[in-house]
Amino acid sequence: MVTVDDLRRIALALPRTQEHLIRDRVKFKVGRIVYLALSLDETTMGFGYPKDARAALVAAEPDKFFLPGASDMRYHWVCAWLAAVQPEELEEIVVEAWRMAVPKRVAAAHLDHS
Repeated sequence: MVTVDDLRRIALALPRTQEHLIRDRVKFKVGRIVYLALSLDETTMGFGYPKDARAALVAAEPDKFFLPGASDMRYHWVCAWLAAVQPEELEEIVVEAWRMAVPKRVAAAHLDHS
């Protein structure tokens, strides 16, 4: 099982990422774009994900991923239960969400050096 500290370590290592506490929720942003957010009880996380692929992700692993609330369906967003996420997939989830928030050249430069 992954922890909030695991998530924080990965996110804060990514260029331009800032951690904010917004309405008592931990969120990770690049500029004004939130790409990762924890629930109030820190048992679930929402993250940037392409709208056109999220239904397939949820259908493939419904015990791990779920759609956001109705008000957030307009965003490129999907959610996951932290207890169901494996440590080896957390980094991929966080980095891919971050890539959606940064300019392509920033993502390319970071990934080339990783």
